[in-house]
Amino acid sequence: MNSFISWIGGKKLLRRQILEQFPDPGTFDRYIEVFGGAAWILFAKEKHAKLEVYNDINSNLVNLFRVVKYHPEALQKELNWILMSREQFFDSIQPMKGLTDIQKAARFWIAIKESFGTSLDSFGLVPKDIPKAVEFLMEASDRLKRVVIEHLDFEHLIKTYDRESALFYCDPPYYEAEKYYPDRFQPEDHIRLHNALNQIKGKFILSYNDCPEIRELYKGYCMIEVDRTDNLPKVQGRRYRELIIKNY
Repeated sequence: MNSFISWIGGKKLLRRQILEQFPDPGTFDRYIEVFGGAAWILFAKEKHAKLEVYNDINSNLVNLFRVVKYHPEALQKELNWILMSREQFFDSIQPMKGLTDIQKAARFWIAIKESFGTSLDSFGLVPKDIPKAVEFLMEASDRLKRVVIEHLDFEHLIKTYDRESALFYCDPPYYEAEKYYPDRFQPEDHIRLHNALNQIKGKFILSYNDCPEIRELYKGYCMIEVDRTDNLPKVQGRRYRELIIKNY
């Protein structure tokens, strides 16, 4: 199934290639998405493992996932009045002081759905079927019922869930693209992630942009070159080169 939202750096277009690199299902019993985002890989299958974990450092994103999991009907009710409009979008990105978690989730969902390229700061003009998207929240809730939702720094999360039977999927902000993410990923965090993954007992799959710095950092690991078509109309046909890196 699809994710219920879009997000910066989402893996909708690469999910098939990433899933092809997964180890045999019987070789891991816990699956952890370290940089969850829109969770395209998580949603791509009905179940990856006995224990599934979604994590993200963005508090609004984590709150949205938790509300979709536990309170989908209340969120749908909050969204029933939604009409796609510029005024509504700019209302949704104002500070959320004094709101309940459900109200915060509704505002954040609106900001994602109505922003240009999920930028959260500019209104998108492309028409969207908002009622259908609201209805889909129930399906997303059913998928998330078996998923643990965390809000931890990636290094803490990896240490907490690491076992020989663990599979970590990591999709960090890409190298030299950190500024486009709401929660800034510092250049030194690429090194910190490498060091954390270098010490784990379990398996990892890592997606990155194909650049000399990342190739040097993960030299010695298995690297699979993939590419995808840019889906923006202005650059139709342009392709991006990316890497899938794994330790098995």
